[in-house]
Amino acid sequence: MNAHIALITGSAKGLGKRTALALAEQGCDIALNYVHSEKEARELQARIQHTGVRCIAVQGDVSRHDEIERLVGTVQRELGRIDILVNNAGPFIRERKLFSEYSRQEILSLIEGNLVGTMLLDHLVLEGMRRQSWGRIIHFGFGHASESRAWPHRAVYAAAKTGLVSFTKTLAVEEAPHGITVNMVCPGDIRGDNKEKSIAEVSGMQDGETPRGRPGSGEDVARVIAFLCHKASDFITGNIMDISGGLDPIRPLIPSKAIGARKEE
Repeated sequence: MNAHIALITGSAKGLGKRTALALAEQGCDIALNYVHSEKEARELQARIQHTGVRCIAVQGDVSRHDEIERLVGTVQRELGRIDILVNNAGPFIRERKLFSEYSRQEILSLIEGNLVGTMLLDHLVLEGMRRQSWGRIIHFGFGHASESRAWPHRAVYAAAKTGLVSFTKTLAVEEAPHGITVNMVCPGDIRGDNKEKSIAEVSGMQDGETPRGRPGSGEDVARVIAFLCHKASDFITGNIMDISGGLDPIRPLIPSKAIGARKEE
């Protein structure tokens, strides 16, 4: 087999970008994916191609079924197949809202983009992976997702990702006989530019929230994904891995005063 071919969704920026660079460094040919960030995707494509591996950039929204099929079809046509699928993309609403305050469209978008889209992508690549008896599928979650705890103001996102936890474990069992591993990485609260930084770049910074004492970086996450995608990592499957520096980001309580204030509004 030639170099492995990796599709990373949402990879023009942030953690997806750092993952694409890590897998390219490992010798993989890369399929980048973006929705609106074409400029960033093209710049990253050129950077990766300069390292000597093949790289394409394909537009596609993972919350839209037709675009998912087009994305996979384009990658398979231009690069030949998909050996590694990293499901990084997924919508997230930063505004803190109770479930009752979400619109119907927001609920559907979060579920489609974080759960259904991921499942459909996996479904589309399984046949090719089974045919060659080798594949790596990576899902993205959040810290402590495997515990299915209450996460006020993030009800829909949390429901989608905790559903993905069960799916990760189930798919791992079903596909193990075919040489396909399925795992989930759960980044901690890695913010802003730190998503694209190396460990060395953040090592001198202070973060009072994480027990480790420093903020997380994109490299912290990408190096775990690169390890899981290695040929010799075939015994590691069905795992939900927190990459958080020991931070517990979930505060499962809503102060009674906040609830009272909402009732008075």
